[in-house]
Amino acid sequence: MIVWLNGTHGVGKTTTSALVQQLIPNSRVFDAEKVGETLMDITPGLPETDNFQHWPPWRPLVVETARRVLDYTGGTLVMPMTVLVEQYWREISAGLAHYAIPVRHFVLHADQDTLRRRIQGQHAIPSPFRLQYLRPYAEAAHTWLHAEAEVVDTTHLTPAQAALQIAEALTQSATPT
Repeated sequence: MIVWLNGTHGVGKTTTSALVQQLIPNSRVFDAEKVGETLMDITPGLPETDNFQHWPPWRPLVVETARRVLDYTGGTLVMPMTVLVEQYWREISAGLAHYAIPVRHFVLHADQDTLRRRIQGQHAIPSPFRLQYLRPYAEAAHTWLHAEAEVVDTTHLTPAQAALQIAEALTQSATPT
């Protein structure tokens, strides 16, 4: 199984994913950003882009890497990764479905003011990269993303509380009624 933690940059996916992993037996964190970093290391470089997700190899490589890791280890992969382009999410989720890998898709959400405060407070110099994704996140949230996932509003939650909410949601769905 894959527990996918989506949401905009700076919402707390990486921190929360490590905490979720501690709450789920036989689980591992797989950050699909590492696949993008591998593609960025190719020399000479791939065609210029502002986001490695736009490179067509990234999406199937994420699927294949997750599949191979799960085939090798079993258990659950907790994957913190922002995916705001609906077509890209469809490619990834269809690829995982092709291999019969169940996915629980969660979106960590916070209101725009909270996100700005968090991003500005994380570093001495606020990340322009993270700030530039606030609008695309809001658009995705209103058009498709929140309908495709279980939304965890982190506006007033600590990462530990968000992780516990996710773990409880997974446990509740696994418990027979």
